[in-house]
Amino acid sequence: MTTRPIFVLFGSSIVQHSYYEGWGATLSHLYSRKADIVLRGYASWNSRRALQILDKVFPKDAIEQPSLVIVYFGGNDCIRPNPSGLGPHVPLEEYIENMRKIAIHIRSLSEKTRIIFLSNPPIDEAQLKYNIDEFGKPLRTNEICGIYSKACLELCREMKIEAIDVWSAIQKKENWRNVCFIDGVHLSTEGSEILTKEILKVIKEAEWEPSLYWKLMPVEFGEDSPYDPVLPDGISTFNVSNIPFPENVVWD
Repeated sequence: MTTRPIFVLFGSSIVQHSYYEGWGATLSHLYSRKADIVLRGYASWNSRRALQILDKVFPKDAIEQPSLVIVYFGGNDCIRPNPSGLGPHVPLEEYIENMRKIAIHIRSLSEKTRIIFLSNPPIDEAQLKYNIDEFGKPLRTNEICGIYSKACLELCREMKIEAIDVWSAIQKKENWRNVCFIDGVHLSTEGSEILTKEILKVIKEAEWEPSLYWKLMPVEFGEDSPYDPVLPDGISTFNVSNIPFPENVVWD
């Protein structure tokens, strides 16, 4: 079997559900003959739980290490704390340190391993079901999502990690509350399209060698072949190995 670069999507439900008409599915489509997209998404997880399994998801002795890891945690960390101590809440300072440890571990995997962190997306509180605790206070607020998003981005600047301000990117969309979510939290097709474009922009502009931008990566078995479709002239063939599908959908 040939060895393609490995891209790992690592995070909570925004990652786990990203193949449901989402950004993970689009990346897999665009890189279908260029890289293997590996999904490691865990719904409801926070950064604390992610740390507990980091060595299992990313063992340092793996034969092949990923070329790119896209990381997202934070949406569950910022849920209001439960008086019992149970639940996904992680205090802001601990969240920052957890994300720092995740970045350090992934960086240590190999010299070729690149990282992109996704900050918290916004939420639409009006769409959320069961968003009130026993004291009548909201479990999630867009304001708190923004605070954790900002903290993640500041950490990335400090550590010189590529990052996407998802919280701001989604809210640039007109009528974003009504079109960018399935349920107020998880991204709709339109929300995922915004995130996909942001990811591709970062990969395109990053000064990584070799480039991981899909248009610049080699196509596996992309050479001309006598078994390619025959053109109307009857003597020429047409190589379709790198033709976009559908042809009317343009991704940068």
